Amino acid sequence: MTDKPYNPDPHAHPGLHLIALFEACKGLLAVLAATGLEILGPLPLQGAISHLIRRFNLDPDHGALPSLLKMISPDAVHMAAAGIFAYGLLHVVEAWGLWRAKAWASWLGCLSAALYLPFDIYAIVRHPGWASWSVLAVNLLVIAVLARDLVRRHPRR
Repeated sequence: MTDKPYNPDPHAHPGLHLIALFEACKGLLAVLAATGLEILGPLPLQGAISHLIRRFNLDPDHGALPSLLKMISPDAVHMAAAGIFAYGLLHVVEAWGLWRAKAWASWLGCLSAALYLPFDIYAIVRHPGWASWSVLAVNLLVIAVLARDLVRRHPRR
């Protein structure tokens, strides 16, 4: 145990910088996807789904793809783009906070990474393989680094 107080210098935690870059990439990709979805609009999406239905000789009146085709509208595309944009913006803000070694960003990162764990485990059960295990391992590593940062912020008495 040390009496030395926690040093919030971001250079003391290189793992935070790596996670911040990872989160920034995820956030920027989501913002780009939302922008692309807004620019494209519903017509190209409808055309792509119609092409898939024809390509695989699917029933055009029943099934998941025809149902999805019926749900695509300008309003639905705007709502999806807004949700994706909000998701991306949240990750960019988290990345900024992690880069600056903010405690709230470590909390946010732990919470958001932990929310993915049930989906990671489900993916391993449904599709066992190196990709599913790798995603789980990275997610657990992120949680461990951020939790370690939070623990180090509170001096032991």
